[in-house]
Amino acid sequence: MSKVRTTHAGSLPRTAALIDANAARAEDRIGQAELTALLESEVAGVVARQTEAGLDHVNDGEYGKLMSESVDYGAWWSYSFGRTGGLTIDPDDQSWAADSYVSSPGDVRLTGFLHRRDRALFADAYADPTSGIWSGGDKPRPFPVVTGELTYTGADAVRADVDHLVAALAAAGKEPSAGFVTALSPGSATRITDRFYGDEDAYLDAWARVLREEYKAILDAGLWLQIDDPSVAENFDQITPEPAVADYVAFTEKRVAALNRALEGLPTERVRFHLCWGSWHGPHSTDLPLADIAPTMLTVNAAAYSFEAANVRHEHEWRVWENLALPADKVLVPGVVSHATNVLEHPELVADRIERFARLVGPERVWASTDCGLGGRVHEQIAWAKLDSLVEGARIADRRLAGGAAA
Repeated sequence: MSKVRTTHAGSLPRTAALIDANAARAEDRIGQAELTALLESEVAGVVARQTEAGLDHVNDGEYGKLMSESVDYGAWWSYSFGRTGGLTIDPDDQSWAADSYVSSPGDVRLTGFLHRRDRALFADAYADPTSGIWSGGDKPRPFPVVTGELTYTGADAVRADVDHLVAALAAAGKEPSAGFVTALSPGSATRITDRFYGDEDAYLDAWARVLREEYKAILDAGLWLQIDDPSVAENFDQITPEPAVADYVAFTEKRVAALNRALEGLPTERVRFHLCWGSWHGPHSTDLPLADIAPTMLTVNAAAYSFEAANVRHEHEWRVWENLALPADKVLVPGVVSHATNVLEHPELVADRIERFARLVGPERVWASTDCGLGGRVHEQIAWAKLDSLVEGARIADRRLAGGAAA
C-alpha cells in the first residue's frame, strides 16, 4: 500500500526577525546584503522545521514574499508588484477595490473588492471589527495600476528564492524535487486596474509573458512550481449580479488558457495548481461549488491539483470525485486542515478526510495538505500544531488503508 504524501499550501508564519526586517526594508533601514543573509538563515530554519515535522513536500514558507505584519492575507499576490515593470502606485487610487461594475449575461466583469456579494450580504458583520472577519478595513491599501508595458523585473528576487530553498533542501538531505516555490497566475494578476492595454485578451497575454519568466526560473532549478490562482473560484463572488455558471466558466477558461500558454514547453510534471475561495475569515456564502469549476481546473497543465476540503463550506465536496474522473497521471492535493479556524483538527479527523479521497483515487494519488496558506492567517504556534496533526493524521490513514488492503 502506497504512503499518502504530506505537504501544505505554501505560506507559513514569518518569524519576528523576518517581519521586523521586512518592515525595515520598506523604510530603507536595512541593506540588501543583511536582508539576504537573514533570509538564507530563516529559509534554512523553516525547511528544517518542516522536515522535522515529517512533511514530504516542503517549501521556503514564502519567506521571500514581503510581509511586515504577522497578519497579512495578500503577500501571495502583492509580492509580484515589486517584480513587475509597468506598474504605478498612487496612494489615493483605490479603483481595484472601490470601482463598481455590473455584469450581464454574456458580459462578465469583475467589480471592485469592496462590492463582493458576500460582503454585501453580511455588511454589518464585515464592518464590525469585533466580528472575527478580517477584511482589510474600510480603506483598502494602495494597489498598483498598470500604466505601461508589463515587464518582468524579478530575476534577482526569484533567483534568491530558488537558491535559498535549494541550499536549505541540501542541508536537510533532500533533492530539489522535494521542494516547491509558489508563483502568481496570470488570471489572479489581472485583478489590478489596467490603464494601458485596454483589451482583456492582450492584458492576460501580457501577464502570461511576464510570469512565464518566474515559472521557468523555478522549474529550471529542479524544484516544483506551485501556481497560486484563487481567482479561478474566488472571482465568482466578485461578479454582480451572480452570473450563470456557463458564463462564469467561459470567463474563467480564458484565464486558464493564458496560464497554459505561460506553461507551454515547461516541465509541467513538476507543476502544482492551487485553487481556493480566498483566505479571509468570512461567511463565504457566495462561494462557487467545486463541482462547477473542477472540470475547468483539470484543464490546467499541471500534475497536482490543490483545493480547500477541510473548512465547513467545502468539506462535503469530496463527493465531487465520485463522479468526476481524475486523469490517470494526476494527483489530488486536498486540504485536510484549515486556515479558517484556530481550532486544532484531531488527527483522527484528518485521517478520515484523507481516507475519503484515497479510497476514491488511490492513496498514491493523494497528497494531504492545508486548505490554504497558514502564514498570516493563524498564529505561529497554532499553524505548526496543525501541520503536526496533518502528518499524524496521514500516518493513521496509512495504517487504516493498509489494514483495509490486507483484509
